[in-house]
Amino acid sequence: MSWGINPVYAAGRLAGHGSPYLAMHADDPTDWRDWGPAALAEARRQNRLLLVSIGYFACHWCHVMQRESYRDPEVARLLNDHYIPVKVDRELNSALDAALQAFSERTRGRAGWPLNVFVTPEGYPLFAMQYAPRDEFLRIASALAARWRTGSAELEAAARAAAMVEPAPPLPADLPAAFVKRALEEADFLRGGFGATAKFPQVPQLAALLDLRARHPDLAGFLRLTLDQMAGRGLFDQVAGGFFRYTVDPDWQQPHFEKMLYDNAQLAALYLRASGFLGEPRYRAVAERTLDFVLAQMAEADGYAASLSALDSRGVEGGAYLWPAERIRALLGEADWQLVHRLWALDRAAEYEAGYLPFAHGLPTPEEALAQQTALAKLAGDRAGRAIPRDGKVLAGWNGLLLAALAESGRELPRHAQAAAALYGKVRDRLWTGRSLRKGLAAAAVLTGAELEDYAYVAWGVWHYALASGDAQARRLAVQIQREAWRRFHRAGEFHLEARRLVVAQADAWEEGHTYAPAPLLIELGLASGEADLRRGARAALARAMKMTRGDVFWRAGLVRLSLAAPALAPGLIPVPGGASGAASRPAP
Repeated sequence: MSWGINPVYAAGRLAGHGSPYLAMHADDPTDWRDWGPAALAEARRQNRLLLVSIGYFACHWCHVMQRESYRDPEVARLLNDHYIPVKVDRELNSALDAALQAFSERTRGRAGWPLNVFVTPEGYPLFAMQYAPRDEFLRIASALAARWRTGSAELEAAARAAAMVEPAPPLPADLPAAFVKRALEEADFLRGGFGATAKFPQVPQLAALLDLRARHPDLAGFLRLTLDQMAGRGLFDQVAGGFFRYTVDPDWQQPHFEKMLYDNAQLAALYLRASGFLGEPRYRAVAERTLDFVLAQMAEADGYAASLSALDSRGVEGGAYLWPAERIRALLGEADWQLVHRLWALDRAAEYEAGYLPFAHGLPTPEEALAQQTALAKLAGDRAGRAIPRDGKVLAGWNGLLLAALAESGRELPRHAQAAAALYGKVRDRLWTGRSLRKGLAAAAVLTGAELEDYAYVAWGVWHYALASGDAQARRLAVQIQREAWRRFHRAGEFHLEARRLVVAQADAWEEGHTYAPAPLLIELGLASGEADLRRGARAALARAMKMTRGDVFWRAGLVRLSLAAPALAPGLIPVPGGASGAASRPAP
C-alpha cells in the first residue's frame, strides 16, 4: 500500500478521534491505526512488524517528528508498505507507554517521547528509539524491514530473548534509610533537585523526603532549596502561574514549555504539604497560585484539560511565553526596564529564538520584588492575546489528582473549596457511570479504557474531598471506586496496570516516575478506609510488596512512604527500624 493510492488515507482512520493528538495525525500520509487487538491481528495476518509510535499533544518533539518523518511521502510509503503503523496517545494508554518506556530504558539506556517501538506480530518489542531526524529514522526503518523480509524468525527469536529480564536486586530491609541514601546520591545540593543535566520535578521522591524530615532534619535545607528553585526560576511561569514539564538545563532556567495537568496538580499538593511541614507560608502561596492558574487557564465543560502545548499557535516552541527585549522595554517603560534589564539578565543573549523568559536570575530585594510584580502584570496583559493550543480532553485520573489538591487547599481557601465541590460533581456525574470509570471525555466523545491509575487517582481525589468537606456520599463513592479497582486490576496477589496486556513487556504498579504509582495510593486508601475488606486486602498486598518488590529504591518512593505511614494506619503491619516511626504521610480519618 503506498501513499498515492491508499484509500484509507483519504478517509483518515484517526479523523474525529477524541484524542487531539491522534486526530492531528489523521491527515498524515502514514496510514496510522489506533492501538488495540485489531492492529496485532492485522500484523499477524500480513506477517509484518508493527511500528508503535507513542506521543502526546503537548510534546514539542512529537510535533517535530510528525513534520519531518510521518508526513514525508517516502517515509510514509515505507511504513505503509512494510509495517502496521500504530499511533498511540500515551495519556490514553499509560500502561502500554510505561511498559514500552521500560523496554526502551532497559535496552537503549534512555526513554522519553516520541517513543517509536518496533513490535513483532506476537507482541514482543524488538527495537526502540525516541526522536530521530528524518534520514536516520528512514535508514533504521528500511533496514529493519529488509531484515524482517529475509529473517523474520531470527528477529522474532531476538525479541523473545529480549523479553527475558534478569530479576532486579531485592529492596533493602530498611527502606527509609536506603531511600534517603539513594536520594542524597542523586541530589544536587547547589541547585536543588536530582541529577546534573535536565531537571524534572520529582514529586513522589520529594514527598517521601518530606515525610522523612523528622528522622533526618538535615533534609530540610535540601527540600527548601529545591522548592525555592522550582518555584522561583524558569520551571514556574512567573507571568501567569503554573509549572512547565521540566527544564533542559540543571539550573531550572530553560523549560520545555508544555504545561501538564498532572504536574500542576501534584506540585500544588506538594507545596501545600511543604508549607505546613517546613513552616514556610510562601509555599502555600505557590500552591494557591498554581491552582488558580489551572482554574483560569485549563477549565473545560466537564473538568480540566490535559495540557497546554509547548508550541504557540504559530508552531514556535515556547512562543507564547517569550518576549524580545525590545518588546519588553516598550511594554514596561524606562523605569521598570532598568530594573528588569538586570534582574532578568536581559543583557545576555536570548536563549530562545523568540526571546526571553522572564524570571529573576538572582534573589531580588523586597523593593525589587514589588516592582517586578508590576512588570510581570504588564507582560501578563500583553500575553492575554496570545493563543496556546491545548489538549482539551478531560482525563479522569488527572482530574482526580487535581480534586485532591483543591480539596486540601480548600480547607483554608473558600474559592478552592468551591472549585473542589464543582469538580467532584463532574467526576461523580460525568466520569463515573455508577459501575465503572470512563477514561475521560473529549468534546462529545466518551473515552473508554480506564486503567489502574485512573481508578487510584480518582479514588484518591474523591477521598480527600470527602475528608475535607465531610461529604458522606463522597466517602461512599471513594470506597466504591476502590473496590472496583481491586476487582478489575488485582489478580493473583498483584496489581496490573491495565485490564488486558497486548505486548510482552510491562511496568509494575509500584514504580514512581513522573506521577505517583497507583498501587501505594490504593494501599494507603484501603488502610485508612475503615472498611474491613479493603483493609484486609491492603494489608495482604502491602506485606507481599514488602517481600516481593525489587529494583532501585529511589523509584519506590510510594513504598517508602507506606513503610512510614502504615504503622499509624495499621499497627503491627510493618516492623519499624529503631522502634519509632516517622509521621504518617496523612492521618487516618
